[in-house]
Amino acid sequence: MKELFGSPGRKSGLILRIGQCVSAAASIGVMASASGFSTATAFCYLIASMGLQVLWSFGLMCLDVHALRFNKDLHTNIIVSLFVVGDWVTATLSLAAACSSAGVMMLFIRDTSICNDDLNLSCDMIQISIAFAFASWFLLAISSYIMFWLVASI
Repeated sequence: MKELFGSPGRKSGLILRIGQCVSAAASIGVMASASGFSTATAFCYLIASMGLQVLWSFGLMCLDVHALRFNKDLHTNIIVSLFVVGDWVTATLSLAAACSSAGVMMLFIRDTSICNDDLNLSCDMIQISIAFAFASWFLLAISSYIMFWLVASI
């Protein structure tokens, strides 16, 4: 099996997982600290999706640390297939959550005066949270692409 940048059990893969986990956790933290985020279901969905992303990335990050520490090979058919399915499911959910939240924010900013009039809604904080969600998705998209090529090389 090929050794690709970001593949499981390599330092580059660990760095990708750490970036995914940290940016998803930052998205949750910023969104949860924003006042009025529960006014839109898309923002609550973003928190749920990023929570799943944190759990998935943290689990794979721990697995990468174990593989690096004890020189284990994570390039077996079953493990790579599991990584592919998990990465693609979480990538799809993360992109859907980030896009829906961004769409609601565009509605709030451009088509209504909710961000200007409502003092109970922290629009700037919500936008920062959405940016972190897109960063997490981008890193996950890289991992998903790598996993796809690893499965194709089996």
